[in-house]
Order: sequence, then C-alpha cells, then structure tokens
Amino acid sequence: MSADKAPTARRKRERRVVQNGEFDAFARRIVRAYARRVASGDIEALVALRQLASTVDAATADAVQGLRKFGYSWADIASRLRIPEGTVKSRLHYGLRTLKLILQVKGVTRP
Repeated sequence: MSADKAPTARRKRERRVVQNGEFDAFARRIVRAYARRVASGDIEALVALRQLASTVDAATADAVQGLRKFGYSWADIASRLRIPEGTVKSRLHYGLRTLKLILQVKGVTRP
C-alpha cells in the first residue's frame, strides 16, 4: 500500500452513465416483449404486464418528487409531460399510493 493513501480511505465507485436514448429503447423493448407474450396466449403474463405498469407509475411518482426537490415547478413538469398541471399532481398522488400498497404487499412496510 502506498504511503500517500490511508488504509481506511475508501474510493467512491464511479457510476457508468447510461444514455437516456439507450435506456429508453431497452425499457420499451421489455414492455413490447411482455405485450407480445400476452398476445400470443400467455394469460399469466398479463398479470406481470400490469405489475410492470404499476411499477412504472410508482417510479414516475418518485421521479416527479425528485424534480420537485430540485426546484422544478408543477408547471415545468406538466409542460415536459404535455399534460395539465392538475393531472401531474393527481398522478403523483396515485403513484405514491400504488407504491405504498406494493411495499405493504411485499411486507416492507406496515398498513
């Protein structure tokens, strides 16, 4: 070990930045694959597809909350989503409620 590094010092791991376009394309492929699976007769996959949709709703709610913490207004967020401001607030509310229910079902939180 070199003298200039303390034995207890830890380096922060660098995160690989994923391009939004690449990530978006990957996520869309997954959703389309689920849809094809259901359309080909796998009715059990319909449940998984609905759970995926609920997860996306909850993730969107988390993302909106994060944007609000960074100082973005409801109007800023609504304009990016091309929906009315009230709809953003409503979707946030329902997304958070869905996330809470998912966590309760998984036993992470209490009812």
